[in-house]
Amino acid sequence: MDNNFNRVRLCGRAAGEPELSHINHGESFYRFPLSVERLSGQEDRLPVILPRPLLEAHPVHTGDVLTLTGQLRSFNNRSGQGPRLVISVFVRELVPGGAAPFNQIQLSGVLCKAPSLRRTPLGREICDLILAVNRRYGRADYLPCIAWGAIAQQTAILPVGSRLTVEGRVQSRGYTKTVDGVGQERTAYEVSIMRPAEPEEFFL
Repeated sequence: MDNNFNRVRLCGRAAGEPELSHINHGESFYRFPLSVERLSGQEDRLPVILPRPLLEAHPVHTGDVLTLTGQLRSFNNRSGQGPRLVISVFVRELVPGGAAPFNQIQLSGVLCKAPSLRRTPLGREICDLILAVNRRYGRADYLPCIAWGAIAQQTAILPVGSRLTVEGRVQSRGYTKTVDGVGQERTAYEVSIMRPAEPEEFFL
């Protein structure tokens, strides 16, 4: 039995027109940003990739409300430009419309790096994790995750190789990186863990 899970469901608004991302084995894939509003009113602007046949079946335009299901994927960028680990949502199903903003991810994988526990300036505990989730054909996605409070304390003591099954949301976070003495504004994407989860709770 495969214990790996990587399942995302989003409902948000297209924040740009789809553009060609890449061509793989003769198939074209397109990329666009999806804006998903949080309860706080802040938005997560997430990179979405989908294959051409899906885009042709459901054309996407800026401002469209969309409901998507798929997986969170990682790509190791060796170009030397931009972030080394590129994160995006790979879409398997797309439905026009949706009742309300929705952002849920459920993952089950193994810790591939020792967890890092830290504190915010206000004293809140945060734990940074990297979860490896296997795909077919021997590939894996390496997904940055962040846990807060009691969950941060629980995950901080886990050894490398531990299996972790969680539920949360995919979030975007702006930061400044200094390159050759010049500050560059960048965006990080990570999974904000809300709670541990059991595989049978998964919605797909």
